[in-house]
Amino acid sequence: MRHIRNTLYIFTEDAYLSLDGENVVAKAGGNEVGRIPLHTLENIFSFAYPGASPKLMRACAERGVALSFFDPRGRFLARSCGPVQGNILLRREQYRLADDEEWSLGAAKQFVIGKIFNARWVLERGLRDHGLRIQADDVRRASAHLASSIASVRDCDSRESVRGIEGDAAAVYFSVFDELVLREKDAFSMQGRVRRPPTDRMNALLSLFYSVLALDCASALEGVGLDPYCGIMHADRPGRRSLALDLMEELRPVLVDRFVISSINNRIINADDFEKTETGSVQLSDRGRKALFTCWQERKRDQITHPYLKEKIDRGLIPHVQALLLSRFIRGDIDGYPAFLWK
Repeated sequence: MRHIRNTLYIFTEDAYLSLDGENVVAKAGGNEVGRIPLHTLENIFSFAYPGASPKLMRACAERGVALSFFDPRGRFLARSCGPVQGNILLRREQYRLADDEEWSLGAAKQFVIGKIFNARWVLERGLRDHGLRIQADDVRRASAHLASSIASVRDCDSRESVRGIEGDAAAVYFSVFDELVLREKDAFSMQGRVRRPPTDRMNALLSLFYSVLALDCASALEGVGLDPYCGIMHADRPGRRSLALDLMEELRPVLVDRFVISSINNRIINADDFEKTETGSVQLSDRGRKALFTCWQERKRDQITHPYLKEKIDRGLIPHVQALLLSRFIRGDIDGYPAFLWK
């Protein structure tokens, strides 16, 4: 059990969560292992098998505390939610525009342009900082390919073609992603993205924190009154927060990829912090999860200047600001959705 700012992480695999008065209580083997006032929390992430009591889930839903469940390997399982809230007029407009092919194409282009732009920035940052320690020519070629991909996205006439270019750009990007790793290269090498289940250390890290980012984006969308399940680029599918996946695309390179690379290069995580299961999947150890989530929360406090608003905000607020800008675009308050383009 670990309390980091306004987020509670439960790493003890046999811990059960319940509500005692105004406190979240964690018990393992019948013994109390921790107690935290519920009013101090905004998020609870449980990596334990037993789960939580219905009373606690209800209290979290009523007070807007996000209660999310992962298995001990870090795979997202479920999220406890209360009654749907939000601006019905905004959601009606969201549903109408999601069915408008021309509008959806324009929004999808912005999501993908943001993703490719930021992926290229990650590569360019690697060239700038470590050009003499990596295969610079390979990274430059990949960066140039991403630059041309951005131009191609602008000329697309369908969401299918946008997704095709995005997939090609992602493959090129991850083909040189290993070059950004400066230590334990063999241990953290990857042969492309492998998601379910991750079969190497790098994919395990990316999958875990992409899941965390998706939850942050879903919460941000709900906070501004949008339906996170009604997608623009990602097709609607029962149980899938398609709009959260749309919103997180442009944020993956900046918030997750850079975080994972710096965690490896700065020795926050090591090859020994992983375990291999009988099925061949790779997962973080308990020590590895604690170290990374502590660093993740600290990183969210870093301040950046938002490229559109030109104001300083905490890094952890980026999904919330982008969700707000998307809602304003849907309402017609601004002419276009300003993707988060970071340098």
